[in-house]
Order: sequence, then C-alpha cells, then structure tokens
Amino acid sequence: MKISYDPFWRTIEEKGLNQYILINKMGVRNSLIHKLRHNMDIRLSTLADLCEKLNCKVEDIVEVVEEKETIHN
Repeated sequence: MKISYDPFWRTIEEKGLNQYILINKMGVRNSLIHKLRHNMDIRLSTLADLCEKLNCKVEDIVEVVEEKETIHN
C-alpha cells in the first residue's frame, strides 16, 4: 500500500484554487506542495492544517492505494 495525494489535486481544482493561491494567499509552504506532488510523507498536524485551510475532509486530500506488483524473473 502507498499514499497518494491525487485527491488533494482534484479538491483544489474543484475549489478553483491553484499553487499560486495556495502559497501566496493561503500560506501553504512551497516545500509542502513539493511533498504532495511527489507523494511524500507529511505530518498529521500538517494534514489537519490543510483540511482546515481548504475546509475539507482528510479523504479530500489523501488516499491509500495498492501498489502494483512487479514480477521479478
């Protein structure tokens, strides 16, 4: 299983937001945007802060997905 932030990108699109607005108007750090884009780990407190800023639920930001299995010969 792995973490995916695809729901985050869908949520900001649905809300008419973009990276510029998130960083310059809403105070989201550029480093956080980088972590979200690359499905890197973030703190739960950061996740809660994003939910508050976007007025959304956790599942609107992150999901757990199955990793595709690779077959080694």
